[in-house]
Amino acid sequence: MNDATYIYRFIIDAYTPDDLPMARLAEYMGDLARLFGETECVHFERLEPGSAILVQRVEPRAAPEVKRRLSAVSSGNAPKEIVESYRGINRRLAKDNATGSLLTASGEEVVRFPGRDETRVLSVGPFRQQDSLDGMLIRVGGKDDTVPAHLLDGSTIRICNTTRDIARDLAHHLYDGVLRVHGDARWARDESGQWNLRRFDIKSFEVLDDVPLNDAVRELREIRGSGWKDINNPAAELQRLRQGGDFGNDH
Repeated sequence: MNDATYIYRFIIDAYTPDDLPMARLAEYMGDLARLFGETECVHFERLEPGSAILVQRVEPRAAPEVKRRLSAVSSGNAPKEIVESYRGINRRLAKDNATGSLLTASGEEVVRFPGRDETRVLSVGPFRQQDSLDGMLIRVGGKDDTVPAHLLDGSTIRICNTTRDIARDLAHHLYDGVLRVHGDARWARDESGQWNLRRFDIKSFEVLDDVPLNDAVRELREIRGSGWKDINNPAAELQRLRQGGDFGNDH
């Protein structure tokens, strides 16, 4: 396979090599490194004339993983880390009143960055509502009357607050299973359309059953008339129910 197969060009339409500030160039290079991943195997080659065109070379051993990551962006099913890298580049382009495009060596567009042309979403909030969060308690404690409590949900850490009395009860469950906390949430939506949790005050909590999903579904299917025998994809059904759907509507 030809080395050119592993070349990618990132085009920024608002700049030329003569007017792209070096500091801004470095920021875009850092953005692209995070998007590509495999940071030891992706190299900056040169800045080409015309619009500002950043040329990257990917080592053959890393090419399949880089291709997978870039394909995930276009598919809409990218992991959070890749989505955040994409959004970071897009926000930077919007600030520069630019659009961007990532091309293969043959000129095929792999990822499009709308930048300035992206439809803006009005920011909303912050507003308060009753809500719940799930996660493992990884930290609790403090000197003030309002006590911080940190919940780990996947790779996301939610920093909550609670009272001393509830904190004492929570402390018994530190690093011990998954909790569901209930309380007052403060949410806000930014201009990219992303919802961000600004504050969460824990008013109560419960310990979630850590029985494996397969075992739980098996028990439910043994209950006469439960309807779970007819559900082909229990995991998807549970997710739909959490989002407010009616049980069994899709089977």
